[in-house]
Amino acid sequence: MKETLLSFVMIAATIVSVGAQKKVEVVSPDGKLKATFEIGKQLTYTITHGEDTIVTASPISMTLNTGEVWGKQPQLKKTERKSIKETITAPIYKKTNINDEYNLLNLTFKGNWGISVRAYNEGIAYRFRNFKKEPFMVENETIAIHFDKDYKAYVPYVKKEGTFEQQFFNSFENVYTYGNISQLDKSKLIFLPIVIELDNGKKVCFTEADLESYPGLYLNNADGNTVLKGIFAPYPKTTKQGGHNMLQQLVTEREPYIAKVSDTRNFPWRVAIVSTSDKELADCDMVYKLGAPSRIESTDWIKPGKVAWEWWNDWNIYNVDFKSGINNETYKYYIDFASRNGIEYIILDEGWSVNKKADLMQVINEIDIPELIRYGKERNVGIILWGGYEALRKDMENVCRHYSQMGVKGFKVDFMDRDDQEMVDFMYKMAETAARYHLVLDMHGAYKPTGIQRTYPNVLNNEGVNGLEQAKWSPASLDMVEYDVTIPFIRMVAGPMDYTQGAMRNASKGNYVPINSEPMSQGTRCRQLATYVIFESPLNMLCDSPSNYENEKECLDLIAKIPVTWDETIALDGKIGDYVVIARRKGNDWYIGGLTDWSARDMEIDLSFLEDDYKQLTLYRDGINAHRAGRDYKKETIAIPTDKKCKIHLAPGGGFVIKATK
Repeated sequence: MKETLLSFVMIAATIVSVGAQKKVEVVSPDGKLKATFEIGKQLTYTITHGEDTIVTASPISMTLNTGEVWGKQPQLKKTERKSIKETITAPIYKKTNINDEYNLLNLTFKGNWGISVRAYNEGIAYRFRNFKKEPFMVENETIAIHFDKDYKAYVPYVKKEGTFEQQFFNSFENVYTYGNISQLDKSKLIFLPIVIELDNGKKVCFTEADLESYPGLYLNNADGNTVLKGIFAPYPKTTKQGGHNMLQQLVTEREPYIAKVSDTRNFPWRVAIVSTSDKELADCDMVYKLGAPSRIESTDWIKPGKVAWEWWNDWNIYNVDFKSGINNETYKYYIDFASRNGIEYIILDEGWSVNKKADLMQVINEIDIPELIRYGKERNVGIILWGGYEALRKDMENVCRHYSQMGVKGFKVDFMDRDDQEMVDFMYKMAETAARYHLVLDMHGAYKPTGIQRTYPNVLNNEGVNGLEQAKWSPASLDMVEYDVTIPFIRMVAGPMDYTQGAMRNASKGNYVPINSEPMSQGTRCRQLATYVIFESPLNMLCDSPSNYENEKECLDLIAKIPVTWDETIALDGKIGDYVVIARRKGNDWYIGGLTDWSARDMEIDLSFLEDDYKQLTLYRDGINAHRAGRDYKKETIAIPTDKKCKIHLAPGGGFVIKATK
């Protein structure tokens, strides 16, 4: 009884003491980052790092269809503070153990709502919280990120032209535009993540995490000033089947609200990741840490791996005695290739089911899936099936049950191309249903990951990246080389990327042309090899033809053996848009990858993190003529220098891979 009374007195004292407060602060464990929430007529927040202002006073609010506005003249009832220090064990990730240390601030306001704030050493995240049990609609969430100067920004615009409503239907793929905040295109939506250059070499990456049953966030500079405002796709009211091969749902009318809320819940995290050097962004765990914990009881059945993939190379194999295409003979060839090289999967991409039916139960006559499953099982190669959004949406349970019982290992889901609440709900329902049937997923044609890979570890990969498929049709003016040394610091902050690398036809500067049936990459051969180390991708494609790989056995052997998940990751060096170097460990093996832009570059790699029982390196580097013939490379074995400094020359558009084994 005394303990109960004491607790009541302490809580009451908290309410009284904070009732008159105008500001509430939370500071990171190292004391450098601080978020200040000012509670007046409008709820605002400010972020500082040391002496530098990251975000100036920025209003936040949530407008309900009941007429309530959370954040307008808020009345604080209670504050809670906690310091958290624990370790997250990740079953499928770029490291096994993740340090999860932050200071937590919970603010509860009159009206059954609140704000939760986490201050990490690497960033600040806040989210709205709902304590109401009765249903309501969210008409809008106000996000207006204010800056004290007209900083430079790296932003990806939605590619689609037209009104914002038209832009809401998009593939979340584009290169980055670099320019002042005030000069950003007012007519274009910006999708996340983005990066802002600040003073003193600092940068801030904005994204979101734990996006569940809520629309994704876009940004836009509508007023041409130094404020980025949030925009959300309203909830779909009516849709019609259409789009690519009738595999999409096109929104024809929208509701006057962005989200339905049925019960108490937390809303998505709004995330600001602050770096003092660019390399910190290339190895940031904040989105994963903010994702909801795993909802899969056992993950032992989830098998990451590589995929022998046919779509990028257009089923273009040679030196065979059958006509290649979408038929069993071709897929058995891919299975044999995968089996010989220890590759875990093949994908049957678009074409195996009857076209324009949006029905995965209708298989073309040339394909016998049970026979391919049997053939693959004998050779330890799993089958993953491509499926369009509408075909899976309308028959999800039946399709998952049917193909799981048949022995299929997973689905590559494509052409979602939206991130309104309805589509976000589909992503989670697809992940949960697939998990019940022990199916892995590659969410292709989807928005960026926001932590779902932690919540449902069977979601091995997401697209939302301007990947190598662009090389099949894009002109040389699309600079994939610069893009490759930009995404590790922006898009990859959000999570894994289905970039689909591995080209064996490699074009030095000026030699690239788009060819659908015999596509090539921009940059050198070693650049393609290095992306298997640099890009996080637990389900990773070998995009080129098995016939081409058979002629490049030295490169194939490296690619096939590079792990797809890791025990440890260290970002060694990097500058956004210029170059990047990342080291990753699996067991006793270290892999180090490096990429440069179109500038030739001499790098000195610091290997001091290697223990003394690592004596030699296997190095794949650009050949002396790689600036003219992108395929030129050299493999060599060298002793680790006594000073543990390894000097490497990279050709324009080049790369390297180092493997160190005890």
